[in-house]
Amino acid sequence: MMSNAPSTKTLITGGAGFIGSHLAEVLISGGSHVVAIDDLSTGSPSNVAHLPANRFTLLRAPVIDAIKDLQSERFDEVYHLAAGVGVDLVLARPLEVIEGSLRNASAVLDAALAWHERDRPCAVLMASSSEVYGKSDRVPFREDDDVVYGPTTMTRWSYAYAKGMDEFVGLSYHARHSLPVVLARFFNTVGPRQSGEWGMVLPRFVQAALDGEPLQVFGDGSQQRCFCDVRDVARTLPLLVRQRICHGGVYNVGSEQLMSIRELAQRVIEVLNSSSRIETIPYAQAYRSGFEDVAARQPDLTRLKTATGFEPTITIDETIRDLAASIQARRSQRDSAPTASPASGGD
Repeated sequence: MMSNAPSTKTLITGGAGFIGSHLAEVLISGGSHVVAIDDLSTGSPSNVAHLPANRFTLLRAPVIDAIKDLQSERFDEVYHLAAGVGVDLVLARPLEVIEGSLRNASAVLDAALAWHERDRPCAVLMASSSEVYGKSDRVPFREDDDVVYGPTTMTRWSYAYAKGMDEFVGLSYHARHSLPVVLARFFNTVGPRQSGEWGMVLPRFVQAALDGEPLQVFGDGSQQRCFCDVRDVARTLPLLVRQRICHGGVYNVGSEQLMSIRELAQRVIEVLNSSSRIETIPYAQAYRSGFEDVAARQPDLTRLKTATGFEPTITIDETIRDLAASIQARRSQRDSAPTASPASGGD
């Protein structure tokens, strides 16, 4: 197992994002110096503003550009988390999501390989997604299961295809170059700092509940998902990347507790003591005609638990309360921010 000595230097792509910022906290608390790359398309400087400047550096740039500028650096660990997030973004910008996913993965792996061969071992964790399983009806999903995708004429499946190709690329670098690569398939990671801007379900529900607005459930709400707090996820990723036995492997990361979307909406209303009601919206209205959803997404965590001893520790009620608090804090900061006068130029 690799040690997390004070000299450890770590790179996180998407490091100002929802998951990346929590991971940075975990790594810094363990003694690492973290360099984060983020173009801030979905991340935010406010997510990492509290991190110590002597242990954390944020490079505000696209992954490919920043990676070029870091060629002369040395990193012990790389966490590649940068990706398009949310169904809304995938449907709105499929080409950007697909091309960005493959280009970024290749750029990160090329750089990691150079660091690995030039200096000392550099291990890579690549974030993947439960979307890789497509619309398989075999539940729970196991890492070596066959996958079932919809047709390429349905944009909804483009993210699944793209993340699957990322996995092939990562595993090829491990097989061909012996680069220590681990793939982590996230299942509905939720919690503080998550945004509902691109359709993520829990922050959408929490925002609506705080405002007393209807919680909009797409479809009939019977679809089931497993929600895992980001803080449980973040503490687990270093355990995967630092164990040689995990290199070249694929691991589901999440919770095994199924909950329907309607049940989630009701839970949000109850936990936040909200006056909101639940409103169902047909998929054709929420997205577009022919949108396909999956009845249930549940991970088999046997492989993860065997490798790391992982067990979620944060309940969904705690997650809802903490997410609500982070949303309210963000609103308070925005409302109290000074407004630039016309004479100041807005800078």
